[in-house]
Order: sequence, then structure tokens, then C-alpha cells
Amino acid sequence: MPVLSPWFFSPPFLATAEAEFSPVILSGVLLSLVVIYLASRIGARAAQLLDLPPVLGELVAGVVVGVSALHLIIFPEGGLTANDSYLMSFLTYLNGLDLEGVKTVFGAQGEVVSVLAELGVIILLFQIGLESDIRQLKEVGIQAIVVACVGVAVPFAAGTAGLMLLFHAPAIPAIFAGAALTATSIGITSKVLAELGQLKSKEGQIIVGAAVIDDVLGIIVLAVVASLAKTGEIDVLNVVYLIAGATAFLVGAIALGGLFNKAFVRIFERLEDRSDIIIPAFIFAFAMAFVGNAIHLEAILGAFTAGLVLDETDARKELDELIKPVADTLVPIFFVTVGARADLTVLNPLNPDNRAGLFIAIFLVTVAIAGKLVTGWTVFGIPGINRAAIGVGMIPRGEVGLVFAGIGTASGVLDKPLEVSIIIMVILTTFLAPPFLRICFGQTAPELKSETPG
Repeated sequence: MPVLSPWFFSPPFLATAEAEFSPVILSGVLLSLVVIYLASRIGARAAQLLDLPPVLGELVAGVVVGVSALHLIIFPEGGLTANDSYLMSFLTYLNGLDLEGVKTVFGAQGEVVSVLAELGVIILLFQIGLESDIRQLKEVGIQAIVVACVGVAVPFAAGTAGLMLLFHAPAIPAIFAGAALTATSIGITSKVLAELGQLKSKEGQIIVGAAVIDDVLGIIVLAVVASLAKTGEIDVLNVVYLIAGATAFLVGAIALGGLFNKAFVRIFERLEDRSDIIIPAFIFAFAMAFVGNAIHLEAILGAFTAGLVLDETDARKELDELIKPVADTLVPIFFVTVGARADLTVLNPLNPDNRAGLFIAIFLVTVAIAGKLVTGWTVFGIPGINRAAIGVGMIPRGEVGLVFAGIGTASGVLDKPLEVSIIIMVILTTFLAPPFLRICFGQTAPELKSETPG
């Protein structure tokens, strides 16, 4: 008598998975999650012990369990097969799968983990939106706007043009890599500024305000380039539509935020258990993500916008606390799978064929650092401002940069050298920024002050 499979692992959810292989697919997904969660916790803990952002540890852990090292978490992209995965070899031995079964299970298992990773990035962008204080943006004014715009325009233009002119990269991959250079991690920057006691200084306020604007502009850019990746060509009218559509979607949702907030507050006030607010919040976030995807933008733009809108509600603190365990469950899947997909062997300098990719990585890191450093010298009218600190504070890409890399890989627009170069850029900028920010403020670790972000 055949084993009944869960409905979500049977057709049509996974058209490639035949019903007879559903139990094995479930086993593969569960084993993959065991490896992913173990790797993410070990990596995050190791990063914290080294005074580095946990997200960096999760990314490196993904590299270790992925195609670059242990071959446990493998996806059927770039010509990889089930034979490349030790986890699949174990499942094959355990279940006596034939060739067709191995192929079916390998593809379906990868699809399910990828869907979970996409849910993770939607939750991540919703969480980033909640942490992006619109009221704070209104207070920091023109200085932060100028810093943010320069911090987006310079690395984007330099990265895109350099890849096309120096490395003869096709237009869309070059644009995608250039877009990845625009990000600034507000979470990492805020944490370091708080440790230094500089969060509420003039420099700190400009950095945080500009980082928030960077996120907004970066998500719009990502929505545009991700949509371009789907068509595979650059159509001027389509680009104009995407830019105008993404901007109108974001601005329109924020402008109508008062109506959304009033409805949300009414729901919040009528709940007997305040913890139930998370369900209406996710309904709103997923609905906005659906709308963003339906109008040919990106689901993450909708999720980010939902977070920005709900940021101004009285329920924000409760939402932050309630969303955190959900994010801690799904977001690590995204970060680990981004690392797992990165094949660092393509940058091995001993192989002459890899040296071009290594030069691309060096180029991207250089542009990533220089393109943000110049922002400090765009601040005007504030005597004695620490321009170097502002520039260095804008450097870390962190989780936002990984979103670009992950979506670029999933869309198939990035080849392996360019994908790995972006990930190396994210790792190095995230690693270098905290110590150099301390140097810019003239402090060392034992001298750090304590200040709560907010």
C-alpha cells in the first residue's frame, strides 16, 4: 500500500515530482534543512565570537556546506547533478532510487528549498522596511539624501561601465553587478555606530539616514534590473516603465500609508491577544509582495514597501518582536543557500582560466569601497564633520548586498565568476567597515561606549 504524501509535495505544486517519490523528496528537504540550520547557527556563533555580523557567518557557512567545499547543499544549476551531492548519494543508498528517481528527487528537493529561501528574503525585506524609520528620514534632510544619491549613482555607474568596458561583460549582467554595489547595510552600520556611541552624532544621523535611502533606492534598482533579467534584453520603454512603476508603487503606498495604518490600528485594538497582530501583518506583506510581482516588478519591493508603511503604526514594536522568530527561521535558509551556490573554485588563481574572474572580484571590491568613500566629501555646510567616517560607514553591503546576489543567481543572469565576485565584495566590505569605522572615530574596542540603537 503506497504511503500517502503531504499535499504540498504532490502535483501540481511540484510538477516535476511524481507522487511515488514524494516521501523521498520530503526526506531530502528535511535533511537539507538540518544541514542549513546547523551551518547557520555554527557560522553565526563563530562570527559573533570574532565580533563580526552573524549574517557574514551564515554566508561563509553556506560556502562550506555548498559546492565550494562539502557538497551537501547542491542545486541543479550550472550543470550540477545529483552525483555532485553527498546528501543525494545518501538518499539514493537509503531508498534504492533508480536514475529517474534520483533526477526527480534532486530537482524537486532543490525547488522546495529555493522556495523557502525566497520566502526568507521576502520576510527579510519586510523586516528591513519595518526598521527603516521614515520619520527619521524627514529629520536628517538634504545631507543624507545627497550622500545616499551619490552612494548609489557612483558605484552603480562605475561598476556597470567598468565591467562592460574593461571586462566586456554583457549589458544586463553588468547592470545587475553594478546594482549590487549600490547597497548599504543599515543593520551593520547602526550596530557599529551604537557600539562607538556615535549613533546620535551628526555623522551617525547622516550615515543611518543615507543608508535607509540607499535601501529604498537600491530596492527600486533591484526591481528594475531583476525585471530586465526576465526579458533578457534592454528596452528603453520597458526600463522607463519599470523605474516609473517601482517609484510610483513605493511612493503611492507610503502616501496611502495613513489609511493602511488606521485600518491596521483598528485591527490591533480589537485583538484579544496582541500577538495575533502578526497574521494581519503577514497578510498585508504577502499581499503587497503579490501586487509587486503581478505588475512585473519584484515581490521583495512589495514586502519592503509593506514594512515601510507599517513602520509608522503604534504596533511597530510588537511587530518587531513577533517577526523576529519567524525571520530567524526562514532568513538563514536564504543566506546559507546564497553561500552554498557560490563556487569559489572559479577564482582559483592557479588555473589560468580563472584569472579574469579574480580580476573582476578585485575590481568590484575596489569600486565598492571607493564608490562609498566619496560620499563623505559630498556633505556641505557642517564645519568639522568627519567625512572619512561618513564614507566608511556607507561601505558595508551585508544582508542587502546578498539579496542582490541571491536574486541575480536565481534569475540565471549572473555567471559563476560574476556571482562569486559579488559575494566576495559583500564579505570584504562587511568585514572591513567595522574596524575602519572605529579608526575613523579614533576609538579601539576597549574604549567603546554603549548606546542603544533607536
